[in-house]
Amino acid sequence: MNYVKEIEGKKVHDHFQEMTTNSVPKYVIKGPVIVGAGPSGLAAAASLREKNIPNLILERADCIASLWQLKTYDRLRLHLPKQFCELPFMPFPSDFPTYPTKQQFVAYLEGYARKFEIKPAFNVNVVSAEFDQGCGIWKVRCCVGVKMEEREYLCKWLIVASGENAEELVPKFEGMDEFVGPIVHTSSYKSGEVFREKNVLVVGCGNSGMEVCLDLCNYNAQPSLVVRDSLHVLPQEMLGRSTFGVSMWLLKWLPMRVVDLFLLVISRLMIGDTNHLGLIRPKLGPLQLKTISGKTPVLDVGTLAKIRTGHIKVFPGIKRLNCDTVEFVDGRVEKFDALILATGYKSNVLNWLKENDFFSEKNGFPRKPFPGGWKGENGLYAVGFTKRGLLGTSMDAKRIAQDIEDQWKPDAKQSIKYNNASLV
Repeated sequence: MNYVKEIEGKKVHDHFQEMTTNSVPKYVIKGPVIVGAGPSGLAAAASLREKNIPNLILERADCIASLWQLKTYDRLRLHLPKQFCELPFMPFPSDFPTYPTKQQFVAYLEGYARKFEIKPAFNVNVVSAEFDQGCGIWKVRCCVGVKMEEREYLCKWLIVASGENAEELVPKFEGMDEFVGPIVHTSSYKSGEVFREKNVLVVGCGNSGMEVCLDLCNYNAQPSLVVRDSLHVLPQEMLGRSTFGVSMWLLKWLPMRVVDLFLLVISRLMIGDTNHLGLIRPKLGPLQLKTISGKTPVLDVGTLAKIRTGHIKVFPGIKRLNCDTVEFVDGRVEKFDALILATGYKSNVLNWLKENDFFSEKNGFPRKPFPGGWKGENGLYAVGFTKRGLLGTSMDAKRIAQDIEDQWKPDAKQSIKYNNASLV
């Protein structure tokens, strides 16, 4: 049997060395491999850095936070106050507004990466990751750069940080091929400029769908909104504080069902009854629904007012598309120039992670609910799958770093055995 031998002096970055075989180049990582350089991956890397544990981030795009930089609309702001969106060990600048803009949040993340000297390997697409029971290591197979050169990383710990929003979720409607106008996902939407004076149907009534409708109004488009399911709409702020902040404070003292009742009473006083607008509230309260299903309540930033005045029309689910019309499940048929799919994203873990126990085959999320979904077996971890935003991400990142530190022996020789050879 041929042994994999270490090539002296050939370094890649400053924390791993190239190993040669007869096929794919292999690199041994002394610390964890992190898949994804979004906020979750950065939080995990920084938490490890604080404990002097080396790590490597693999990122398929050419920048950090690619979702924020490349696939979000121009007017986007954080929906929660900045203090609830901080990553570990670094607050937002004091001169940032309560709800930072997209550009400010990206600047914060870039500053975060600089502070903790996080240098991801960009343009590295993870094709597969599989645990080798015989060797006791993870083998992470990748394609690198435009030439799609194959490469394999070997590590003891694998941190999945590709997140909840790795791939666009695009629904299929009967007649989509017949519709002559553009059909775009919000990942491609930047502003309403190109939709001026157009009749636009926005499919999806989460925070993004609501805000895109408002943005279209600002560009003199005529937006309509598809609301298929029940949803909670809450004011972004109440009692002079953010609704989220009020909720978190009340939960320290009161049961969740009582806090839900309080939120609904105050919301009814502030924004009125939404049922007659076609926005039917669920039977479960907003916090209970979020805990059970992960469905986030909509925080209104002005869209409700436009719905009340008729500037934004509300329709039920879509039955089918035709040449330039949409037929809805209630029998109405309306003409539209374009469709914007605010239908969210999904995990892509099942596409590359060869593991059947930790992540569910149904949705690519950890099987265990929060707060138990951060750790699997054989050195496998997940960060950013809590359905609790960046607060949940920070909690997971710190837990993971602590758990790896408990296994880490800084004074001992960290080694990986591969093909009967000990590789440092």
